[in-house]
Amino acid sequence: MKTLHTLLSKDNEKLLHTLKVRFEKNKTRYLVIEWLAVQTKLENNNGKLWSLNEMEKTGGEPVVVGNEIIGVANTYTKILL
Repeated sequence: MKTLHTLLSKDNEKLLHTLKVRFEKNKTRYLVIEWLAVQTKLENNNGKLWSLNEMEKTGGEPVVVGNEIIGVANTYTKILL
């Protein structure tokens, strides 16, 4: 049986805030990407939000690169938006 990974609403909000702060802090990397587009794609995919939250919990700092989010921890993990 396949398990669906989801976060509580308050966890979603906290994660999206963390990612937005990081995005805005590194805005020069994202000249052609708007935060709202990233946020919309993430909000429409609970599995990706859950995965990003797991990366955050283990000290990884996912960053947006092009149309992807790459988690930076011990290894690189691509999460397509």
